[in-house]
Amino acid sequence: MADWATISALATAGGTLVLAGAAFGSIRSADRAALSAERAVLASLRPLLISSRLEAPTQKLIWMDGHWAHLPGSAGYLRIVDGGLYLAASIRNVGPGLGVIHGWRPVEHPLTYSQESPDPADFRPQTRDLYVAPGDTSFWHAAVRDAADPYFEEVAVAVKNRERVNIDLLYGDGEGGQRTISRFSLIPASKDDESWVCQVVRHWNLDRPNPR
Repeated sequence: MADWATISALATAGGTLVLAGAAFGSIRSADRAALSAERAVLASLRPLLISSRLEAPTQKLIWMDGHWAHLPGSAGYLRIVDGGLYLAASIRNVGPGLGVIHGWRPVEHPLTYSQESPDPADFRPQTRDLYVAPGDTSFWHAAVRDAADPYFEEVAVAVKNRERVNIDLLYGDGEGGQRTISRFSLIPASKDDESWVCQVVRHWNLDRPNPR
C-alpha cells in the first residue's frame, strides 16, 4: 500500500528544491544586471586626460601671484621667473566624465618601464581646484617659488638645460572616485626658443584594474 504521506512530503521537498534553484538563479541574474548597471554608470563618469591637439585654442593662464602666460594647443610651459618655477600643460579630457585634478609630481628622467603605479602619497596637492570638462580642452598648472624646495632643483636643472621634463598628474571623476595617474612629458620644441611640446606617455588606474 502506498505511503501517501511520505510521497506528499517528498513531492513538497522536491518542489521546494526547484523553487530554491529558481530563486538562486534569479538572484544571480539580478546581481549580474546590477553589476553591469554599476559599471555603465562608472564608465559614464570616467575622465581620461591626454595632451590637447595642436589646433586647440590658446589659453591665458594666470597664477596666484599674478604671473601669466599664453598656452597654445599641445604645448607645455616651463619658466624660471624672478626665482620662481612655473609649470603648465595644455590638456584635454577624452573621457565622458568630469575630471578633477588632485595633485602632481615630477618624475625622474630617463624613464624606466614599470607596471607599478606611482604612490598617490607622493603627489603634491593643487592649490587651485582644476576641473576638466568632458570632451573639452583645459590646462594644468603649478608653481614652485622656494629654491630650497626639492621639486625646484629637480625641474629647474632640466629647464635650464632644455631637457625633457616628466610630470605625473593624479585625478579622478567628479564624485571623487576612479582615480587615475597620467604621465605627461614636456619636451623642448627646439634648442633655439623657450617653447615646449606636451605629450601623454602612460596611464595607471588606481581604483580598478589596468587595461593592459
